[in-house]
Amino acid sequence: MTYESAPLLAALAGATEDRIFYDLAGIESRYDTLRAELPGVAVRFAMKACPVDEVLTRLAQKGAGIDGASPRELRQALRAGVPVERTHYGNTVKSDRDIAEAHRLGVRDFVTDSVEDLAAIAAHAPGARVFCRLATSGEGALWGLSHKFGCPPADAVRILEAARGMGLTPSGLSVHVGSQQMTADAWHHAVECLADVLTALARRGIVLDHVNLGGGLPAMGYLDRYGRPLDPPLDKIFAVVREGMRHLRKVHGEHLAFVMEPGRHLVADHGAVRAHVARLAERRRPDGEHQYWLYLSCGKFNGLYEMDALQYPLRFPTHHGGAHVPAVVAGPTCDSDDAYPQGHALVQVPRELASGDPVWVLSSGAYAIGYTTQGFNGFAPLPYTCVGGARA
Repeated sequence: MTYESAPLLAALAGATEDRIFYDLAGIESRYDTLRAELPGVAVRFAMKACPVDEVLTRLAQKGAGIDGASPRELRQALRAGVPVERTHYGNTVKSDRDIAEAHRLGVRDFVTDSVEDLAAIAAHAPGARVFCRLATSGEGALWGLSHKFGCPPADAVRILEAARGMGLTPSGLSVHVGSQQMTADAWHHAVECLADVLTALARRGIVLDHVNLGGGLPAMGYLDRYGRPLDPPLDKIFAVVREGMRHLRKVHGEHLAFVMEPGRHLVADHGAVRAHVARLAERRRPDGEHQYWLYLSCGKFNGLYEMDALQYPLRFPTHHGGAHVPAVVAGPTCDSDDAYPQGHALVQVPRELASGDPVWVLSSGAYAIGYTTQGFNGFAPLPYTCVGGARA
């Protein structure tokens, strides 16, 4: 399945220069669907996925908050109209200076996964509310996130006990099952782990008020390495999350509130890049075989950073028929990593493509802005435009 909203298609068709477009109404619709599927869950948008003021403002108007990873992100969110009480500092990697700055801005919810970070929060954000992040395996996700973040259950108990002793408020637990998580089992296992830690904390007289189920909700429009739709089981994921919430409240109290931090799920399918062909070239490989290469005007360093792990659907609007050839897709820079890597299927492209022909890169709204370099090899970051008014 691809996501080709009318506002995006119209914007792409009307563009004469390279640009990324965001459909604000589409993002709003995805947010509304998420809220309907998970009623009562507070949404804190992981703004690293799309640090665009117009997106932040639209989501804030709908009632969302943000998950910020730095004071700069937090300041941007506040300027865009996100109320400070709907922000939290979700990064477990924080310097003393950054903790103090976030506290000065009014942020009171901090996520941690180590005693050292906890002590810094106590020193520079006195009285703050603390969430401890549990480690997950990351299995089933395109990006597992299992090495840098999170701690084992026993350490989480120790950290939240220490938080109480430092004058902080042990408020919650958080998990992240991995980015673009493709299985419902990941959330089932996360809920089991959360339940065990909540029980262990209750035995020590610590009753938490929040559970943060993190990010990981998938986008729907990506292709896998072989050019097939990824087709994540979103309905099953929502059902497992709802059942997990019911179970945790039944065992640990109806007072438990739930938070989620979707990022790509809200924005990926509602962003698209208008690029162009730099060159379609037939080259001879070292083994003597001929191979086509399609060089685009944007690639890993200016809009398509995640091409290592997935394929974006491509559309060639000026070519509706004729012969197609299998090609490697690559960006324009003088860097061998700026291409779909070995193991990706070749992409069928029109044989008559010429330099300058437009190419539409769909489902590319997540991380296209945040990951872009400031001009590697002299190729400028993509400008962006937001389209699509509020839904009727």
